[in-house]
Amino acid sequence: MKRSPKLIAAAGIAALFLTACGGADSAGGGADVDAGDPVSGGVARVLQTGEPRSLDPANLSNTWAHQPTLGNALYGSLMINNLDTLEIEYRMATEFSTTDGGTTFTLKLRPDLKFSDGTPLDAAAVKFNWDRLKDPALGSTTIRQAVQIADTQVVDPTTLTVRMTAPNPHFAQALIAGALNWIASPAALAQGQAAFDENPIGAGPFTLVKWTRQDSIELTRNPTYWDAPKPYLDGLTIRTVADTNQRVNSIVTGGSDLASETNWQSLNKVEAAGFSYDVVSTGGGQMLGMNARRAPFDDVRARRAVSLAVDLDAINTAVYNGEGKIPRKLFQEDSPYYADVALDRHDAEEAQRLFDELAAEGKPVKFTYMSYPTTESKTLGEALQAQLSAFTNVEANVEVVDFAAATARAGARDFDMVVTSAIVQDPDFGLWTAFHKDSTGNFTGVQDQAMSDALDVGRRATSTDERVAAYTTVQERLAEVVPGIWYYRAVPAVTVGKELHNVQLYTLGSPLPEEMWISE
Repeated sequence: MKRSPKLIAAAGIAALFLTACGGADSAGGGADVDAGDPVSGGVARVLQTGEPRSLDPANLSNTWAHQPTLGNALYGSLMINNLDTLEIEYRMATEFSTTDGGTTFTLKLRPDLKFSDGTPLDAAAVKFNWDRLKDPALGSTTIRQAVQIADTQVVDPTTLTVRMTAPNPHFAQALIAGALNWIASPAALAQGQAAFDENPIGAGPFTLVKWTRQDSIELTRNPTYWDAPKPYLDGLTIRTVADTNQRVNSIVTGGSDLASETNWQSLNKVEAAGFSYDVVSTGGGQMLGMNARRAPFDDVRARRAVSLAVDLDAINTAVYNGEGKIPRKLFQEDSPYYADVALDRHDAEEAQRLFDELAAEGKPVKFTYMSYPTTESKTLGEALQAQLSAFTNVEANVEVVDFAAATARAGARDFDMVVTSAIVQDPDFGLWTAFHKDSTGNFTGVQDQAMSDALDVGRRATSTDERVAAYTTVQERLAEVVPGIWYYRAVPAVTVGKELHNVQLYTLGSPLPEEMWISE
């Protein structure tokens, strides 16, 4: 990852985009190679942004905005990606290969892997975990990845054959971005959620001591972890802090050692205070998703009118004090997939013309923005509502909903407008999931055959030229069908305290706790 000036001099690290929008464009960083050799001991204090429903890996999310440190701590990882190159690197797995263009894969595990209770983590355990993630009743966000797998077959204790529903040679990038990368004991899961939450059994570098809901999760070093002498830490204490200002204050006052972060303004505050951060560079970002399944946004003119009416610079000022980054183009300029296709255009006159046209047809644009209860989400809704109040024949309302209800309604597609995202490293997973007409992760419900065809080509292709052409078409179609208003480049980031060293991230800001250590 790209580092602060001091760390650039020390480590000689440059931001690279070799395969897609991987790498990092942060200042700051934790992989400070000038800190000396690792030492054992100490308990790291970690802040995450979302309280888990359960410790079942199916109910955890491997992105910076959820519970990545917790998942990696309890369950370890099968594989990771190198953020400078997006190449897959192996951990508990030793191979995930295809010889037929992604129609089938062979997963190989390290021999003699053990769960923390001494039972084997073998191919049968992986099969159990992967097969169950396809069950909609489980409510796992990883169903988006899991449903790409048609079936799995155990060949021997260290070998699993995976057959895909459709060819996808890039599937490993999707696998590591969710719970497929975290394997729990099938016997422990079979005891039910309550029993599992009391004693979750994985093969990660740490095991549970105590989970006090809405307070803290205490973990201790797993003495049987496969990659000795890691972990270096004796333990972790993980707390959920939803407010970005509280997370910043905790880091700069020494109250925590590592915090997931979601806000560019907060990263600037941390850096100004002399602390470091790592942020994963991505394409895409967050958007105000408009539900094309129902009125008014089932008419592309309504989606286009609202998009044209919104001044994103004013939104940035209102919500982020002008310090956010707006994704004007889908990919950043140093990505091979960058195309000069604008995602936004502010044209108040054309917006009003469309509002008037729709009203004349008996379809005035009236909608409700469903807001999460965070300050950021509420301020965003208020700023949007204020801007649209300057137009006629459009009415925007704001409804603030708690996390559980908002998540349920978003899952049921019961909204007019809601914050959603398409955050892109390798372009396949993020874009196919968000915008393909057949994807269960298509929250906005856009049904564009040309875009879906291009997404299929990009998924199957292995040559860079063919993928570039496909994703250029995708960018052109996104600009045409307007699934939402792209207002914020995502911040998959962590901030790092003075005493914590060797913070390594993979996928969307997921830290590897076994690599961390605290200076004496």
